[in-house]
Amino acid sequence: MAFITLDRYKLKDNFDYLDNLFNQNKIDWAIVTKMLCGNKTYLKEVLDLGIKQVCDSRVSNLKAIKSLNPKVETIYIKPPPKRSIKSIIKYADVSMNTSFETVKLLSEEAKQQNKTHKIVIMIEMGELREGVLREEVVNFYSRIFEMPNIEVIGIGTNLSCLYGVLPNQDKLIQLSLYKQLIEHKFNKKIPYVSGGSSVTIPLINQGLLPESINHFRVGETLFLGTNVYDGTPFDFMHNDVFRIYAEIIELFEKPTVPQGDMGQNVEGDTYDFDQEKSGETSYRALIDLGLLDIEQNHLYPTSDSCSLAGASSDMIVVDLGKNKKEYKVGDLLEFKTDYMGALRLLNSRYIDKRVE
Repeated sequence: MAFITLDRYKLKDNFDYLDNLFNQNKIDWAIVTKMLCGNKTYLKEVLDLGIKQVCDSRVSNLKAIKSLNPKVETIYIKPPPKRSIKSIIKYADVSMNTSFETVKLLSEEAKQQNKTHKIVIMIEMGELREGVLREEVVNFYSRIFEMPNIEVIGIGTNLSCLYGVLPNQDKLIQLSLYKQLIEHKFNKKIPYVSGGSSVTIPLINQGLLPESINHFRVGETLFLGTNVYDGTPFDFMHNDVFRIYAEIIELFEKPTVPQGDMGQNVEGDTYDFDQEKSGETSYRALIDLGLLDIEQNHLYPTSDSCSLAGASSDMIVVDLGKNKKEYKVGDLLEFKTDYMGALRLLNSRYIDKRVE
């Protein structure tokens, strides 16, 4: 079985860097754990870091988090489905909202469970995913701030996840102004302006983050050390907290050009090979990892002598060239991955999850 490892010490180094950065700038932050897909082994590693807030987009994952640490504050980070209201109130201390009808249901259920449910109002700032339209923010707040068993603790926004709209100083200043407007008009305190995510971190280092942005939600940069703003790795963070290992299950020297009439492969793709290379050969290894677990363009061999030659549902073909490292059947090949690759691997029940 292929497996993925989480390096405990590298994760702690990344956490310490981010925690110091946010503390120095008087910013509260929460770890987004949706990438871990509810895996309790990995969730425990995160909770052991000492974080006070954890975000996730699946109620089942929040349930797992609460089973490990009932005291940690949990945040449901997408508009709550109406059919999940009861469990969201049970397992999420906070939820992010954009719908009056949904908040009304949360209020009624919170009253039934004798809880005060906290909410963050998400505002549309150009990404066109979730968010109350800017011209409707004041009206939306006026309809929900006196609802029983509901406490509005912040306003927030999401950027870059759908179309790649980047945060900038102007957008975040606009977000901050809505906090001031609500506080002035209703004489109510809004503690959080949750305008930060992994993609916003570079603005801190550039001195471009407005002081009023005081809450971040971070996942990818913690786990992968990625500068999400431009897709490059941060030099001062670990980019290999996760490593993937797959066993070689077949290894032969084979032609580099397929033989026979060409049609579509399992994904519906067609290929055109240079027939002038039909006499060339290379060592080709099959590994026990496939498209069911990860798409090959999210998998990166750590060895320069390896390249990916193709993939099917349950196997990936790795070209080893002349096999100068003398790999053999049973050996492990090591890979790195990006955010979407890790998300797929961690969601696969066919991949073993380990801690180093």
